[in-house]
Amino acid sequence: MLVVFCFLVSCKDDEAARLEANAKDSKKNEQIFASIDKSWNFNTPSMNPSVANIIQNWDEWRLFMTELNQKPKSSIGAFQQKAKTLSKRVIDLNNHIPAVFDKPEVRSRIMTLATKVRSLDLYINLSHIQEQKVIKLIPEINEELASLTSQMDEIVKKSQIRLEEGEAEMLQSLGKDSLKTPQPPSEQPKPSNTTQQGGIIPHHNPKQKSQ
Repeated sequence: MLVVFCFLVSCKDDEAARLEANAKDSKKNEQIFASIDKSWNFNTPSMNPSVANIIQNWDEWRLFMTELNQKPKSSIGAFQQKAKTLSKRVIDLNNHIPAVFDKPEVRSRIMTLATKVRSLDLYINLSHIQEQKVIKLIPEINEELASLTSQMDEIVKKSQIRLEEGEAEMLQSLGKDSLKTPQPPSEQPKPSNTTQQGGIIPHHNPKQKSQ
């Protein structure tokens, strides 16, 4: 009886400890959720209309930005799932990059952005969530996203400058051509009957007969 009684008391103590631990974990998760929810603010960078026009058919970009702008609301689990989805979407940005932006400087920025997003996925899905690291990564992701869009904007501006310079050179060339009027070939002077190269020749009297 004593053994049974001790066993029951032990079970009750274990159950109480388990419930207390669950309560602490739940409270901690609520605090983490509130903290991450407050900091989870991703910015959609302003974009040059020319850039926006070029990337309008880049589906991978559209899907990534859609996921980024949809903020989870229900629980910390929703944030964890969102981080997993973003981690996949950011890697997909390497697919079907518009030709004008398919350059090393753009791909390097995509890779840096992907590294930040995947780190976010890692830290938020650990058994013990690295709350402060998650919060720190959010503005860093915003910075990398701004850097990427800024690089695309710079590429478009440079291409427009080159086009304008080419047009200016073409117009300048056309202007010079229009100023050129065809000149008639220079007329050679007719040789005088009194001169020839090297001196004067005598006049011949037509009435004089040759002897």
